[in-house]
Amino acid sequence: MIRTITRLNSLFSFLAKGHTLLPFVARFSFAAVLFVYFWRSAMTKLGDGVFGLFSPSAGAYAQIFPKVMEQVSYDTSQMTAFHTMVVLFGTWAEFILPVLILVGLFTRPAALGMIGFIAVQTLTDLYGHGLIQHSKSVGAWFDNAPDALIMDQRLLWLMPLLILITYGGGPLSLDRIAERQS
Repeated sequence: MIRTITRLNSLFSFLAKGHTLLPFVARFSFAAVLFVYFWRSAMTKLGDGVFGLFSPSAGAYAQIFPKVMEQVSYDTSQMTAFHTMVVLFGTWAEFILPVLILVGLFTRPAALGMIGFIAVQTLTDLYGHGLIQHSKSVGAWFDNAPDALIMDQRLLWLMPLLILITYGGGPLSLDRIAERQS
């Protein structure tokens, strides 16, 4: 038995060198599962025209501040400068952070930013959109049901990001190219 474990450990020892394989797999997983999700979500927040990146849509406010928008009858002119700044920075982050992760540039801070973004998104979904009242959507860990929108999915979303914070972008990243240049 010990000999079998030793052989298996030797066979898979390349995985222990996570700084080579894991960052690539983490970035690939993020790109395959979450990149388009966040990109499309950000696109729904853009205002009209060329300057839509600086003039968020009413839907952006409704997604990020649903209860406040309801209180002001969905009139964005009644939103404060604070609300506008949060919506703008959130929209920009939703575009920029996934791209940085995809190409492996400033990977660690981008992954940390995405974790913060997912935390805010989760709190908004739970309390702003009222999902906290729907136990099936929230779910629970160790419940034999792996498809809850909040507890299960968001934990899985965090795993590649935690790998990227730990190991960086890996050998196939712009971070590594920049590191070699200096």
